[in-house]
Amino acid sequence: MKIAVIGAGVMGLVTAHHCALRGGTVTVYERRAEAGRGCSWYAGGMLAAWCEMESAEPLIGELGFESLAYWKTHFSHVVEKGTLVIAPPRDLPDLKRFAARTTAHQWIKRDEIAALEPDLADRFETALFFDREAHLDPRETLAALKTKLIDEFGVSFVMDHAVTAEDCDADYVFDCRGFEARDALHDLRGVKGEMLILRTKEVSLSRPVRLLHPRIPVYIVPRADHHFMVGATMIESGDRTRFSARSMVELLNAAYAVHPAFGEAEIIEMGTDVRPAFADNLPRIRRDGKILRLNGLYRHGYLGAPALARRAAEIVFEQKSFPEVER
Repeated sequence: MKIAVIGAGVMGLVTAHHCALRGGTVTVYERRAEAGRGCSWYAGGMLAAWCEMESAEPLIGELGFESLAYWKTHFSHVVEKGTLVIAPPRDLPDLKRFAARTTAHQWIKRDEIAALEPDLADRFETALFFDREAHLDPRETLAALKTKLIDEFGVSFVMDHAVTAEDCDADYVFDCRGFEARDALHDLRGVKGEMLILRTKEVSLSRPVRLLHPRIPVYIVPRADHHFMVGATMIESGDRTRFSARSMVELLNAAYAVHPAFGEAEIIEMGTDVRPAFADNLPRIRRDGKILRLNGLYRHGYLGAPALARRAAEIVFEQKSFPEVER
């Protein structure tokens, strides 16, 4: 079966993988010169299915648990050290509310925090530890996934080339363009996310740290060479060109609240892009003949894409139906 995938972000690449696993002859089309240069590039890479249930619908947890297993099965560099959720002492009621809305965590005290993250030992008296969660580096993962698709499955990539679904010579076309697909998905909206990458040798973290914040879900994710991803804002906007001063201040203040040494960190990168979302912030598979449009992952790209892609592939290869996402 000939399969065309439009878009080489995380949604497109895992869709190509699931189709290739089922024997499809797959071609991926990408309008940019490199894979994954959309909002997938700026993601935190947190596989935090349990934490996300604090505010997300149950479907996100269902997709997230499956996607976590997918990443662990197919990629060896997934870091399985859990997630630490913290708050200043004055915000302890918020931490209790977070705990009440989630599961699979444990309350830990100062000495246990010190055992997990020594640099935070003197700063926080209590925290929530989600030990089943994991994280990955999105950029390393996208590169590894593209290499796997080429070397192991013979997937073809046509880069720096914009196509429409109607142009593709294929039995089925998977439209994975994210926010760019609003020409076909008129109820799609944009939610801008902004992030920073900081570098400092004065802080050592081994797992994502979430700081409860009154307005945005702030997290710090460790990466190689003393780099830390700090994100992310959620702004109702389709404008991916502007990083706001307010966001910069809030993200830097949050990092400083986790550890004052971040105040002296080098700002390596500022990034912003637009996440695609529907009104309820839940993903969809919309079918129009031989075209399947996979979209609406909101801020759950790496947490939801593999499970959504598996469903889409089974719709085509096994004639299955998934009412929870076919809406």
